[in-house]
Amino acid sequence: MPASITLSSLSWATPDGRSLLSDLDLSFGPERAGLVGRNGVGKSTLLRLVAGELRPHAGSVAVNGTLGTLRQSVQVDRAETIASLFGATDALALLRRAENGEATAEELADADWTLEPRMESALAQVELDARPDTPLATLSGGQATRVRLAALAFSEPDFLLLDEPTNNLDREGRAAVIDLLSRWRGGAIVVSHDRELLETMDAIVELTTLGATRYGGNWSRYRERKALELAAVRHDLADAQKRVAEIERKTQAVAERKARKDGAGQRKRAKGDMPRILMNARKDRSEDTGGDNARLAERRRAQALDHAALARERIEILQPFSVVLPPTHLPAGKMVLSVEGASVGHAPERPILRDLSVSITGPERVAIVGPNGSGKTTLLALVTGQLQPWSGSVRIFTDFALFDQRVSLLDPTISIRDNFRRINPAADENACRAALARFMFRADAALQLVSTLSGGQLLRAGLACVLGGPQPPALLMLDEPTNHLDIDSIEAVEAGLRAYDGALLIVSHDEAFLEAIGITRRLDLSRWRA
Repeated sequence: MPASITLSSLSWATPDGRSLLSDLDLSFGPERAGLVGRNGVGKSTLLRLVAGELRPHAGSVAVNGTLGTLRQSVQVDRAETIASLFGATDALALLRRAENGEATAEELADADWTLEPRMESALAQVELDARPDTPLATLSGGQATRVRLAALAFSEPDFLLLDEPTNNLDREGRAAVIDLLSRWRGGAIVVSHDRELLETMDAIVELTTLGATRYGGNWSRYRERKALELAAVRHDLADAQKRVAEIERKTQAVAERKARKDGAGQRKRAKGDMPRILMNARKDRSEDTGGDNARLAERRRAQALDHAALARERIEILQPFSVVLPPTHLPAGKMVLSVEGASVGHAPERPILRDLSVSITGPERVAIVGPNGSGKTTLLALVTGQLQPWSGSVRIFTDFALFDQRVSLLDPTISIRDNFRRINPAADENACRAALARFMFRADAALQLVSTLSGGQLLRAGLACVLGGPQPPALLMLDEPTNHLDIDSIEAVEAGLRAYDGALLIVSHDEAFLEAIGITRRLDLSRWRA
């Protein structure tokens, strides 16, 4: 029987009772399926339900075959090595004993002499050269992700469940993951916002608050279909609004005709030239007809309003949020940042960057590039004063904001709304709510505690609190800003940053994102790497 995953009438709710997934019916075969949707809609939860880590509140998950799972964040055991991740510790120890002449005849019969070449081949697929006894704790986040992917492929499961597999990976790592998946012949469900990776998918499954929809083909085909759907829904909304207006116009016209007719009847009765019994009968008939007309008109109006509301709900899902930024008025010739001869690291004898000299003038858009571990985040810490240089100088000549991957500029113990008022004390409540609504934090959503937000919601909240204020800073620094944003949000942020007239200093491996925001210069840190 071929490998398959089937979800039947699947429902799940958060511990506080909020429905997240409702009555889903989906099936997956030996295909590569990209799972997309807005932040907080339940993509990672769906993977955990498939993996058996969560139990559905209703419905069922049927898995025929074996699963291999890659999670977004994993707590690393300091004793764990590459060999233990591959489940090969004992087998490798046996090979060492055999090489030293210490293995028994029974052990030699069980020795897998192809193990090491196969492990090396799996690591080579993700472009990583490392010894099996290497502790995972010594690897960078990107290297650890690549090792975990290699271990998954090595175990040859029927299905891969991958949650944002290209997050934290440098350009080479992303290419290795894309290449691995392009050659994968089993099934794969991939939660991702990486448009380059999604182009290699066989199908796209979109998760929204209305349910799940499957689209055949890759990301480009999916976007074409979505554009057609959005145009159709906008047409439906226009039709529904037209029907509402027409019904209201006809209802008004009927009411006016009835009023004129009733007025004529009242004048006749006043003259007294009609028998009383006939006048009363006409009055009763007029009241009955008026009541029937009113009920019919209200029923038609309610139906038209329902159609309009449904179309608006669909547009809300299909249409990304918008980012409109006030101008910073940064002059073209103003010096924004100057770093001269700086050496920096966590210990003077082991600098990460040496003799670094960098400057930004006016509204330049600078991307910090380089492989994992080259010092990109260290440079941002240096510029913002989190790390002091052991030599040289660092000066910033304007106001700035840093969006690190934890969005630490937000206080996690208070709400999004309270963070906005804290960061923008001059903004009144109306301005606060309007700004947050533009970033899709409407009504009670603005009252969520920051500590309860998903990664994508967290960055969106940070952007709302800083960029939604009356005067955004003239220098924005962002560390991997697309790592946790859904694709609609990425495209909306791209549009906002394209219109931003300040300076940008960005760490990102997302080439599509860098091209979309119009990067003017790339800063490769390898020349200053100690």
